[in-house]
Amino acid sequence: MVKIRLSRGGAKGRPFYHVVVTDQRNKRDGRNIESVGYYNPVASGKDKRLELNVERVKEWVGKGAQLTDKVAALVKEAGKQQAA
Repeated sequence: MVKIRLSRGGAKGRPFYHVVVTDQRNKRDGRNIESVGYYNPVASGKDKRLELNVERVKEWVGKGAQLTDKVAALVKEAGKQQAA
């Protein structure tokens, strides 16, 4: 099954996540099909906290991909940002 989930990067104590489309059998930071954005939970100042290509996410969901709980919350947040 194809999932849209977070792949961790960054340093110890400063996490940075890529939002990726991947097969659920792959490792968390392993091979992915496509990167559709990023999430920086410790962003400060001018740094962007969330950058997400919502159109691509909707395309993948239309093809049957499932969102993890955290990614679903981030997609909802990104939708609010675009509406504002």
